[in-house]
Amino acid sequence: MMKDLNAIPGKGFLDFVYDFYSSMKAHEINLVYEGKVTHQITKAFIALAEAQMEEDEEASKVQRTVFHVMVECLQNISRHADEFETGETAYSGKGIFMVSNTNDAYCITTGNAINNEKIPELEEILQQINELDEENLKELYMKQMKEGRLSEKGGAGLGFIDIRRKTGEQLDYHFLPLSESVSFFLLTTLIPRTL
Repeated sequence: MMKDLNAIPGKGFLDFVYDFYSSMKAHEINLVYEGKVTHQITKAFIALAEAQMEEDEEASKVQRTVFHVMVECLQNISRHADEFETGETAYSGKGIFMVSNTNDAYCITTGNAINNEKIPELEEILQQINELDEENLKELYMKQMKEGRLSEKGGAGLGFIDIRRKTGEQLDYHFLPLSESVSFFLLTTLIPRTL
């Protein structure tokens, strides 16, 4: 016997779940995660993606590139999601990770909160990476390997450079203001299925 949905407590939540499911299907999102990123989470995502791509009989080069980009993106969250002591604690050290795919490409989207003071330098790095051709990207990668300003969290933009080199696609990024001092950094990477 079917229940009247209007009589169910928490119907608003049920509507949200169904709307979320419908939105995921419409945007072809296969995997969504929000929270702290650990080594175990990364391993679980790789295993899920591997099982799905094997089922879809995806080319091994595409699989390797998807795995590589997933790891780089997840490491970016785990290393660079800022910790906040007051006001923005809901975002402390957390991020969002999504994988979707179409007939043409896989799409990996990550997001995490960062202090606004980091935006100018990060934007400059991302713009520079997007403007370079394959040869200049290789040169920049080698230069950063030798001389890069490695922070205590690792980096010097190597992950971004590597993603751009492996996919051949520009990095799509946005900074969405959350407050006067914090923004949400969104990064989307496309991996063509024709690699």
